[in-house]
Amino acid sequence: MSETGTETLLDGLRDVLVGRLSDIGRRFSTLLTETVPHTALVIFTRECTGRPRKIAGDPNIVDRVTIAELDSLRADLEHGQIHRGRATIAGSSRDVYAILDHTDTLLVVVPRGPLSRTVPLESVRAMFGLVATGIQLQVQGASPAYLAESRAASAERARTIAELTEVHATTLETLLSTLRSDDLDDTRARAAARETASAALIGLRTSVDTHREFAEESVVTAFARLRGELRGLLRHQNLDLDLVEPPVAGCAVPGEVAHAARAVVRGAVLVLSAQGDVGRIRVAWTCPETELVVDIRDDGHGLADIADLDRQLRPRVETLGGTVEIESTPGWGSRVVAALPLHAPTAPTAHHALTDLGPRELEVLGHLVAGRRNRVIADRLGVSESTVKFHVAGVLRKLDVATRAEAAALGGEAGIRPIP
Repeated sequence: MSETGTETLLDGLRDVLVGRLSDIGRRFSTLLTETVPHTALVIFTRECTGRPRKIAGDPNIVDRVTIAELDSLRADLEHGQIHRGRATIAGSSRDVYAILDHTDTLLVVVPRGPLSRTVPLESVRAMFGLVATGIQLQVQGASPAYLAESRAASAERARTIAELTEVHATTLETLLSTLRSDDLDDTRARAAARETASAALIGLRTSVDTHREFAEESVVTAFARLRGELRGLLRHQNLDLDLVEPPVAGCAVPGEVAHAARAVVRGAVLVLSAQGDVGRIRVAWTCPETELVVDIRDDGHGLADIADLDRQLRPRVETLGGTVEIESTPGWGSRVVAALPLHAPTAPTAHHALTDLGPRELEVLGHLVAGRRNRVIADRLGVSESTVKFHVAGVLRKLDVATRAEAAALGGEAGIRPIP
């Protein structure tokens, strides 16, 4: 590849990695348009508990592809493997290119036309590896924008599950009640129908449980993942880490809360361990009915930079409606306590903030939701880049956010569609 071609590719990858995580599938699809002509693209990752599918392309495919189909395809592949063949996607057997990255993230591309041996899937695998790693880092970093988007998606998923469960369970239970009636004389037909309905009920419950696996994890599992992360984080430090396990019968924790809690602990441990006089750090999680409480304390002399720690942790915690208290007392050590609500508030304030935006600011917000930079927005609107900067500043101020990503997340949560 020429130097110019390499620069173009790197610029394209940078554009894919920058912007709202929920739109990364669309941005990667744009990058692959010429290399791999396709009608649909799906990125599937269990890292994102709110929206595990990042999609782009034909709605008849991407809106109908199921988690069960993607899980089945992923189970058939080894890490790093490239699949070029048939797979069941959106209820039909289709030609696909599929790649399973070492991060356990799956890429599925439905080609435009028949499969081709000339498509450079090795290069696509390398690019997808960077994209998958970028997704993993964004999730582990638990930025306020990601947490806001994930909480909105989890709430939407919970409502959908509840509605589906109620409707289908009522229907199937009524059917079973009817089939058990002695007024029907065809015993064999009733038995077969009863078996079918029972299997459908089991299938429904299984589907609900699968969706909940993405939206939630047990507090014990979440803490176990934290233990592994901290082991790698502190492997080169002579530090005693006291991890107080949560109760085995603890609550289920929404995915975004688990990500935020781990990010809070990692950030706090890094700052506290940097004091030099700390030999021991204690981390404890407790999970009452309504919140997850994270408690971190050290045995140092209370010299931690609590202002820097507050800047790191507070946006994450407050995005989820939680509270954080940080204290560092000379001679007595430092302590961080964060309380993260397990359930989102019923009336998000972000929806009302949009009413303060003017027509042009709403248009600019639509481009931010699409993940575009100022130069591209200026070209689309036919205005100068400085004008776009002015409107972006107005959007941030009126939405009371600090970054473009946070504005995009709030806009997406409030129903602002990305401008194509």
